[in-house]
Amino acid sequence: MGTRETIRTAVRDVVPPAGLTRALAVQAMVYAVGSGLFHAGSAVFFTRALGLSAAQVGLGLSVAAGVSLLGTVPLGGLTDRYGPQRVWVVGLVLNAALFATYPFVGGFAGFLAVVVALAAVDAAVGVARQVYSINALPPAERVTAMAYQRSSLNVGFGLGAVISGLVLAVDTITAYRGMVWFISTVFLVTALFVRRLPRLPQVARPAEPMSRLAVLRDRPFMAVSLVSGLLTAHGVLYLTVMPLWILTHTDAPKTMIAGLVLLNTVLIVLLQVRVSRGADTAAGAARASRRGGLLIALFCLVLPISGVTRGLLTVVVLVAAAMLLILAELIESAGSWGLTATLPPADQRGAYVGALGLGVQVQYLIAPAGLTALGVTTGGWGWLPTAAIFVLVAVAIVPAVAWAQRTPRLGAEAAEPAMTPVP
Repeated sequence: MGTRETIRTAVRDVVPPAGLTRALAVQAMVYAVGSGLFHAGSAVFFTRALGLSAAQVGLGLSVAAGVSLLGTVPLGGLTDRYGPQRVWVVGLVLNAALFATYPFVGGFAGFLAVVVALAAVDAAVGVARQVYSINALPPAERVTAMAYQRSSLNVGFGLGAVISGLVLAVDTITAYRGMVWFISTVFLVTALFVRRLPRLPQVARPAEPMSRLAVLRDRPFMAVSLVSGLLTAHGVLYLTVMPLWILTHTDAPKTMIAGLVLLNTVLIVLLQVRVSRGADTAAGAARASRRGGLLIALFCLVLPISGVTRGLLTVVVLVAAAMLLILAELIESAGSWGLTATLPPADQRGAYVGALGLGVQVQYLIAPAGLTALGVTTGGWGWLPTAAIFVLVAVAIVPAVAWAQRTPRLGAEAAEPAMTPVP
């Protein structure tokens, strides 16, 4: 393969093809500018502009996480009832309205009300966005389209982080208020964008729809949700545990942390689409998830080596460990999308996609404290049981998916419909 063809292939893996796949990717990038801006600047905004203490911020975000956990399945059911595009647009408008109220929040009670409402809306929007992407595209294109969206999201997050840096440099109350109003505007623009996406015919619902929580009785599917969700702990490892390890157990400079975050962003943009190939079937997605889990386990064995090295060798070990974890993230993400696209039934997709997200929410509850305790506070030996845990989870994902494939989904009556978007 010549240099020109190599460049063309690289461009194809970053720039989505024209049509709906590109439209969804552009929407993701626009949305991520606002989301990335807030993630990068929210801690300072809450403490400086709203006058909250760190403890109040932490408590409010924990309560919001609990609401997101409890609301994922019932809020996902709204997509089945009203259609993914309608729920998506309404959710984005509500997001914009809630962000616009942030500068007027007075005290902890007001802050808590806004973050809880945002958590509920985000849960509904996340399911609606995924269901729309699945319903609007042929099965063979779904995972690839989600990979392009992930790549575009990272571009948007990077742009948002840059804007956040400017806001933090100005460091005035006016700048922070302008930040959240800008974010509100971005979400409104995204809503208009989503409103202009092709309309989909409503999927026929069963004559007697199951209750929104009935999906929790689907034991094979919930087993997949739990196991797959635990594998998403690569995010906690990369953004929380590894930085803490670098700070407390290595002689690497603190700037190494920022460099590794940048490396993660760049490689996801460049490689996510290429790595996602082969995960568009349930079996392929399960195998991808297994490979991702085994790579996480290998990361857990390589990273602690940096605790006994010095100088340049420490940097080399950290980069090697980071590359393993980035590859794990790329492959596991593709596997997760494949499971999302193939296992939920067409006529109950919202509820089932919401249920698949429960495993991720459980991971968010236990991974930060659990993995930090094992990997950092033990002095290093805790990485061995951590690696063993991920090996067990990785080995379990393939039989769990096979079990779910053998078992009919609850309330499923309709076969996969031919979804023709309406301009």
